[in-house]
Amino acid sequence: MEVEIRSFELPPIGTQCYTVINPAKGVFAVFDAPLNAYATMERLAVETGYRLEGLYFTHGHWDHTLDGARFNMEGIPAFAHADDREFFENPESMASYSIPGLPMPAVKIQTWLEAGQSIEIAGRPVEVRHVPGHSPGSILYWFSEDKFAVSGDALFNGSIGRTDFPGCSFDQLAQSIRKQIYSLPGETIIYPGHGPETTVGVEASDNPFVAR
Repeated sequence: MEVEIRSFELPPIGTQCYTVINPAKGVFAVFDAPLNAYATMERLAVETGYRLEGLYFTHGHWDHTLDGARFNMEGIPAFAHADDREFFENPESMASYSIPGLPMPAVKIQTWLEAGQSIEIAGRPVEVRHVPGHSPGSILYWFSEDKFAVSGDALFNGSIGRTDFPGCSFDQLAQSIRKQIYSLPGETIIYPGHGPETTVGVEASDNPFVAR
């Protein structure tokens, strides 16, 4: 079974929003909700005729959640890790490192995911991996049979997520990357929260911030 992955770089700071489309099931899922994410998914639903089954957050930082309340309004179930509950429920707590004056509505999460949990997304098996460091509740979604993972801001192409925000820790992030990401098969494609895709093998060998 083949799935299709599409990426959309959305405002206000070029955050990646991903969709995983399963034509055989007639469904798709969305990962993270930057500004304009809901309108983008509406257009995708019209284009494909498929049903949007859920919104899966990699973490709760404001640039990944700005459109989350719009999905809530339309009854789309949302999933995230509880260690970022404060960001979703009280986004004003991020005011010191967001864009001044930018509305940041709270997001309701229907299901809190746990480390190591096995779930199904768009009809495909997925393992939830907890990768704290950039935020307390950062998680990676590993589509083991499809050989890719959605990593959020834990690991980028040639870089890593910032660790100078409240609740961040470089040492914790480095440990998460080594134990939870570099332990994946080297050919695993990584779809990060910002910038282009990469692979586990490339980053484990060449990432200048966290070596294997």
